[in-house]
Amino acid sequence: MASTQQISPASRHGSGVPQVRLPLPQAEPQHEGPRRAADVAAMRALRWARIAFGVCFAINLGLHFHPHYVAHFAAHFARPTAGTLVQPPWRAAWRGAVWLVLSAVGVNKALALLFGIEALLTVGLLTGWAFPPLGWLGLAYELFLWSTLGGGAASAAALVYALGFALLLLLRAWQGSAWSGAALGRPASRRVRWAFWLTGLLWAATAWAAWQPAIGAHLSASLAQAQRAAPDWQIEWIDLWTGLGHALGMEVLAVLVTAVGSLIAAGLLLAPWLSRGSRRMLLWGGWGFSLLAWSLHGGFGVWTLGHADLLSGAAIGAVLFALLLSAQHWLEDVPVTTRADPPTRRAADQPGVDVGWL
Repeated sequence: MASTQQISPASRHGSGVPQVRLPLPQAEPQHEGPRRAADVAAMRALRWARIAFGVCFAINLGLHFHPHYVAHFAAHFARPTAGTLVQPPWRAAWRGAVWLVLSAVGVNKALALLFGIEALLTVGLLTGWAFPPLGWLGLAYELFLWSTLGGGAASAAALVYALGFALLLLLRAWQGSAWSGAALGRPASRRVRWAFWLTGLLWAATAWAAWQPAIGAHLSASLAQAQRAAPDWQIEWIDLWTGLGHALGMEVLAVLVTAVGSLIAAGLLLAPWLSRGSRRMLLWGGWGFSLLAWSLHGGFGVWTLGHADLLSGAAIGAVLFALLLSAQHWLEDVPVTTRADPPTRRAADQPGVDVGWL
């Protein structure tokens, strides 16, 4: 007897029970909870480090309104470049060209422009407003100061300030602020590596300069100069280190200090391959070393030798290590790319939505 059973149209066209392909894809374990909490904590720490950088900028802005600063600034550019500081010819020519422009515009008008830029950068650092454009402006401004100051401690400090803005840009330290509409996202690990490497290169250059001959005489002269500009309570602190230098030998103390700086530089350059514990110990050590160097500057790191200028680079060095401490665990994580569904893709186009890595 012939079978009269017919195949339903729904089954023929696949609209019935859906077919399942085997084997089923294995779902990856979800770590979004702990990872997201660690990211939020890192972004919050970066925000506080950025605010500390803004406080330093606010202090500098107040110092620049010192009555002696205008005269010092004008005399610095007006004096002949020959025989003042050792610098390459291109830098001396650049300083001369800048002085011609300042003379044509007027020193007071030029200082008003510089003060306006510093005020804008201070507001941006304290609030996170107008970043990242203000970060690029700060980087260009500090590099301009570094190239025109002609060398010395103030020029070196401007280079450290420039590195601070570079780290803010690399680590996205403005995100999470109420004044910023940027979407939250973890910076790529290569950006974090470059933040460590740039800081390590600066420390390596500083260590190389410190290893020059007669480092003990240089350290002794630096401590004596700091005492001349220090208040009474800080003179006793500097005396303690001067006495330690005399007990050990100033050359020995200088070698020990320079060796510690060299180890920090090497650790920063090798940071992506260090364990988390070693890296954290390195960064906390660099932070403490920077604060120690800051405390041994005259006027607690404020250059007030006859004029008002800015906080020393050692103070900003502590801020740099705070930024690296906040982002150091991002060196270990590798971004996992997943196919986003349509709702997630639409959310990614909206500001202020964190959908993972950038």
